[in-house]
Amino acid sequence: MKKIFHLSTCDTCKRIIKEINPPENFELQEIKTEVISEEDIAKMHELAGSYESLFSKRAQLYRKRGLQNEDLSETDYKNLILEHYTFLKRPVIINDDEIFIGNAKKTVAAAKISIHE
Repeated sequence: MKKIFHLSTCDTCKRIIKEINPPENFELQEIKTEVISEEDIAKMHELAGSYESLFSKRAQLYRKRGLQNEDLSETDYKNLILEHYTFLKRPVIINDDEIFIGNAKKTVAAAKISIHE
């Protein structure tokens, strides 16, 4: 799988995609309009090792719902991501058997190297 899960209204996602300059064989999935499937989240989990690592604790809904005060399980993280796109830490870049989650400079640099090596 060669795929980038992103939000088209997110300036950071736009900047990262432009910087990475993915080849044409990469699929871009806009997570607001194209819902994350069970299959996609399972693949992300397989590569990342946990749903928590895919979960954005910066999402406004995280605070609005008071989730920071709850002890969330892996199943909770998975269900929340599937319930609402905003809970996915983004972008998520999958290059075959490698996954890059989030917008940290080191993560983006590693994704860029992986994609263009």
